[in-house]
Amino acid sequence: MTILEAHYDPALAEEIRALAKARNAVILAHNYERPEIQDVADFVGDSLGLSREAAKTEADVIVFCGVHFMAETAAILSPQKTVLLPDLAAGCSLASTIDAEQLRAWKAQHPGAVVVAYVNTTAEVKAESDYCCTSGNAVEVVNAIPADKEILFLPDMFLGAHVRRESRRENIHVWLGECHVHAGIDPEHISNMRAQHPGAEFLIHPECGCATPVVEAISAGAIDADNVHILSTEGMINRPSQTDQDTFIVATEIGILHRLRRANPTKHFIAANDRAQCAYMKVTTLPKVRDALLHMQHRITVPDEIAARARISIERMVSIGGKSGVSPFGPEDPGE
Repeated sequence: MTILEAHYDPALAEEIRALAKARNAVILAHNYERPEIQDVADFVGDSLGLSREAAKTEADVIVFCGVHFMAETAAILSPQKTVLLPDLAAGCSLASTIDAEQLRAWKAQHPGAVVVAYVNTTAEVKAESDYCCTSGNAVEVVNAIPADKEILFLPDMFLGAHVRRESRRENIHVWLGECHVHAGIDPEHISNMRAQHPGAEFLIHPECGCATPVVEAISAGAIDADNVHILSTEGMINRPSQTDQDTFIVATEIGILHRLRRANPTKHFIAANDRAQCAYMKVTTLPKVRDALLHMQHRITVPDEIAARARISIERMVSIGGKSGVSPFGPEDPGE
């Protein structure tokens, strides 16, 4: 049995929902989480959508089924609430590519530059940044900054390259960081899958290692641009309902396939690389969610001074547009 096959335990799911009700808790799950985690969550979405839910929820407790920086973001936006991370091992390879000290040194080399940090960063890095963004609103965030302002974009080099192209700005410096999962999806995988499934739409996340070569190939006319869409995770979720196409090759972490298939049961979704799994996202399991609620354990907090500075950049991210969001699930919709 693979990770993509749901290990949905109805009795355990019912116990989790009862505990959540008793604790006045909301369960948030990222698109890359295990299927059974998505199915038990109140909301499933991308980082921006879940950040918005964390900011507006009236729940006393937020159980964040994602990775550490996401729970930190929720804690910063809702300091009066209890934010729980079911497993403290849920880190992020991309976030670990830059720390606050490295960012301060980079800023010293470019005095006056505006710092735009992808949300996949630690609270300390966010505190040193002017704006946060997600893949869903990165271009909008950059376009909101005066054109004459130099920009430091971090930490993802592939998303940075995408933003530079889309904004047509030459004054963007990009940190050379990458997500180990997305970096592992390369042009060879894409070529093989497109050859096996001619006519299928190709949905690619801008973090992917293949994103830059694909865009260049489109410019050169080597790839049919009509069948290629560079999209955030939420853009990928929305795309199937916008077209009559019934087959899609998806280049991002494979956890998203569950939500795509659930939302579009008559359509077919194929992983560009079926080994593109984030081990950090997959450490969260139903028993760990249950234990987090039962024992109120693994509370995530951020020091007040860091939180105050980081909140400015995060609130700018939340306020700026971008087609990102969440899908509501719950007891009435327990999933497969």
